[in-house]
This record gives sequence, C-alpha cells and structure tokens, in this order.
Amino acid sequence: MSKPLKSSQAMPLSGGVRVPGDKSISHRALMFGALAVGESRIEGLLEGDDVLRTAAAMRALGAEVERLEDGSWRLWGRGVGGLQEPADVLDLGNSGTGARLMMGLVATHPFTTIFTGDASLRSRPMKRVSEPLSRMGARFFTREGGRLPAAVVGTDNPLPIVYELPVASAQVKSAILLAGLNTPGITTVIEKEATRDHTELMLRNFGATVDVEYLEDGRHAISVTGFPELTGRHVVVPADPSSAAFPAVAALIVPGSEITLRGVGMNPLRTGLYTTLQEMGADICFQDAREEGGEPVADLLIRASRLRGVEVPAERAPSMIDEYPILAVAAAFATGTTRMNGLSELRVKESDRFAAVMRGLVACGVKVEEEGDTMVVHGTGAPPPGGGTVAVNLDHRIAMSFLVLGMASGQPVTVDDAEAIETSFPGFETLMNGLGAKIETV
Repeated sequence: MSKPLKSSQAMPLSGGVRVPGDKSISHRALMFGALAVGESRIEGLLEGDDVLRTAAAMRALGAEVERLEDGSWRLWGRGVGGLQEPADVLDLGNSGTGARLMMGLVATHPFTTIFTGDASLRSRPMKRVSEPLSRMGARFFTREGGRLPAAVVGTDNPLPIVYELPVASAQVKSAILLAGLNTPGITTVIEKEATRDHTELMLRNFGATVDVEYLEDGRHAISVTGFPELTGRHVVVPADPSSAAFPAVAALIVPGSEITLRGVGMNPLRTGLYTTLQEMGADICFQDAREEGGEPVADLLIRASRLRGVEVPAERAPSMIDEYPILAVAAAFATGTTRMNGLSELRVKESDRFAAVMRGLVACGVKVEEEGDTMVVHGTGAPPPGGGTVAVNLDHRIAMSFLVLGMASGQPVTVDDAEAIETSFPGFETLMNGLGAKIETV
C-alpha cells in the first residue's frame, strides 16, 4: 500500500536532534560482528528496513543476533570462514549495500546462497560485483543483465586477486575485501578515486590486517591479508551524515531556522555535501569534534542562509553520491546556476536518481538541464513555485528531498509514496515535524 505525503511551508525550524545511525556503518558492524570470534555489542544501530534485513541475513548465515532491551544489539560471531549455508532465500529488500557486501562474504564459502530483493533492488546491476568475485572462484547465476534474483555458488578454493575498480564504488571495493578475508594470501583493490573507507577502518578495529599504499599516479591500493582472527568489538554507530543532509538543507532554506544535529559522522570521505553547501554560503558550524567508534563525529549548528550557485567538481562525487538529490533542492533556492558534474553513478542507484531529480524539479517549477553526466539547476534566489506531485519509484532519498523542498516552496509538494523512507530514516516525518515542518498524510 502506498503512503503519499504532502509537505507545506514550515515555520522556522528549531531544536536539537540526532538523526538515525549511519547506514553504511550499521551494515558493516553486523557483518563484521558475525565474522568475529566472541561477542560484539553495537550501539546506535540504524533500525531501518535495510539494516534489519542485513541482521536477518546474518542470522540465516549462522550468527547469533539479538536486540537488547536498552536498544543496543548483541552478536555472537562464527569466525572467518565459519558462516553456514542459509536454509532459505536471503531477501535484502531495498538494500544494495546489504546485497553487494554479502555477496562478497559468501563468495569464498563453499555453499550456495540465493539473493533477492524488492522491485528496485531487482532492477539494479550486480555485474560490477559478480565479475571480480568470479575471478576469485565464485560462480553466479543471475537474471539477464546480472540482476537479482541471483544464486551465488561459493568456492572452496578461493584465489586472491588484484582488481582495479572501473568506477568508484565503496560497495564493490568492500565486497572484494570481504571475500579476501576467507582467501589465502593478499587480496588487493586499486582505486582511482577514494571512496568511503568504513570497511577498512572497521576491519582494522576488529583485528584484520588492512594496508593502504599510495601509488605514484594518484591511485591507491587497499589490501587485506586472508584468514585473520577477528575479535568481537564494541561499536558505537555515529549519526548518518546522509540522513542529516535532509534536516540540514531544510534549515538552510526555511527562513529564520536554527537547528543542531548531534553526533553526525564526519568521515572526510562522506562530507562532500557539507563542503559544497559551505561553498554556496551555508552557515554551518561544526562543534565538539570528537571520535566515536573509530569514526570522527561532530555536532552541526545550522542557520538559514542565502545560497548561491556553484560548480561541483566531478571528483567530489564519491564523497557525496547519495546527497545529490538534496543538493539539487538547495540549488533550486540558490541565486544563480549550480552545475553538478560526474553524476553517472546516480543512474544506477535505488532508481535512476538523475532522471527522478530532474522530473521532480520540473514538476515543482524549477528550471533544470541535462548535459551528459552533468545536472544544471537554475536557481532564482527565491522559493520555487512547488505544487508538484513527485513520483518516488521506491527511492527513499527522492521522497525525503522533495518533502524538504515543499517546506519552503510557494505551494505544497506531494510525494506519491513515502513508504521507502523507512529503509534508511525511520521516524523522518515525526522528527521533521518536531522541528517545525508540516508534513502530513494525503
């Protein structure tokens, strides 16, 4: 059943909140805890549908996973190489991260795993993962185009590889490194552009040997040594910087707003949006910088600001690939033109986000153009007309982005189905309304 929501002009947003835990780190904490020896405890785990699907999958692969009364999670792992064949199909719902990383986990275990997901996930390409994992010895049986459902027949004689990523992808990098944990020797991934490094940081924290070598031509090689003994750890998950982007932009565009977002992850490979917003003139202060669970975090004080158009370089895309939809909303309110370069990866996310953002902006009266892999948004320095109904296509970030646009546009904005928001930001509507938004069921 669909869940249409309407967002109308908000009062000035105010207050302090903590958005849900980081989705990328939550997935990895569950997986690495399942591979560790002994008990792991996770605090701040994102309890959205994507992550809960990963928790269920790790149970199916033999780990003990339970939620405790205090809201933390406890895992008792199986050790590297100790996963067991699941009795049923693993349904990862909407989670590309869960599916791709888990394919890496099982590729070097000698059993068969069948993966499926919702209509959105079943439409997303998996060849970028299956191709390198096949080189390591796994076999893949998929639908046409390498799409789910897919059967992964793991190998009992895995081979280490050196693999250069054809496109920047933390998911593909991570899948290969996870397969390398249960592979003799050293498995190496070479990146042309740095992608989020949560896998490397957390694997080291659990006891793996992960080396990074910076090559002369600007590339760098990430290597993992096979058969480590991972040991259970206490993991504190920071607030998700991608989720924080929505109230952050809302506070920037709703006149008179001032909010604080607490404990937001500030990994430098995830903060491209905040760099870009500051270049646009955003009033964002980073307070009480600290480290939690091996990751840098800070509190963000954000005040309403007059934004100006900027040129966003293509090399920044890996550090903000999930944030382009909400950046496009900010650009709609800015004075002048914003050019976002290097957005090819947006076409293969939960939906074709490039097309979805453009359709949504047009529906809300914003002038936008496509120039190859560049999106050009023409802001006017004033609230856009709004009034549109935006097709979400099961994409949580499209839904949240256009609900934010409706908070400051001339007329309310409606999204046709906000159900997918639960995959990454449970309680989004309640949190935003608590700050002063006016989001309601249609």
